[in-house]
Amino acid sequence: VSDASGCSMIALLHTGAAKFPQNLLPRATQAVCSLLPAGVLKGYSSIVSRKLASHGFGASMAAMSSFPPQRYHYFLVLDFEATCDKPQIHPQEIIEFPILKLNGRTMEIESTFHMYVQPVVHPQLTPFCTELTGIIQGMVDGQPSLQQVLERVDEWMAKEGLLDPSVKSIFVTCGDWDLKVMLPGQCQYLGLPVADYFKQWINLKKAYSFAMGSWPKNGLLDMNKGLNLQHIGRPHSGIDDCKNIANIMKTLAHRGFIFKQTSKPF
Repeated sequence: VSDASGCSMIALLHTGAAKFPQNLLPRATQAVCSLLPAGVLKGYSSIVSRKLASHGFGASMAAMSSFPPQRYHYFLVLDFEATCDKPQIHPQEIIEFPILKLNGRTMEIESTFHMYVQPVVHPQLTPFCTELTGIIQGMVDGQPSLQQVLERVDEWMAKEGLLDPSVKSIFVTCGDWDLKVMLPGQCQYLGLPVADYFKQWINLKKAYSFAMGSWPKNGLLDMNKGLNLQHIGRPHSGIDDCKNIANIMKTLAHRGFIFKQTSKPF
């Protein structure tokens, strides 16, 4: 295919973008782009981006052609930190509650929810807990209770448009512990309801094993190593772990992986 004819095919695709099925447009573009020399594609991408924008396709040509569309509009990356010790204390209580809102089309972070939580059963953090998580006593003293934080989460979800029935979103965690064990267990102990949006999620470990064919025994560290990614921040910092999860998801998506719910219905 010559440079001119390749450009003509792309132009034809995106001139008729409004009539072309949205779910097929990225794949058709990718097929044509694969036939073009890199220099031609780079020079033409800004033109196509403007054409896409004029038809309501806000993504750049590079984003549209680099990975297939996901099943969800948004991924909500979550990673709790909780009170802990050796031997383990009971009940455990959430002390860090971070969520990253990841755009399912671009796989970029659009919004962040991050709060520390005051534990009430064991209000004094153990030295083991502080060493593991980096969370010191002053970071949780005087902070809202779990009930208050859950109310703030709901307000944030509403503000971000995530409670709209037409918007498909799902939580993503590194393992099943956060939403299968920790949150429902503490809510049961405190007599609090668990919102329905916390009852389905994607376990990134399972997603990674589907995509890469191996189970990440050491969680985020193994996944970063398997994908040749630099670990972000401090291990067992909730917000840093969320950033690592988001980075791994973006990398897998760019490799063509489609994320699906892994949890079983409650």
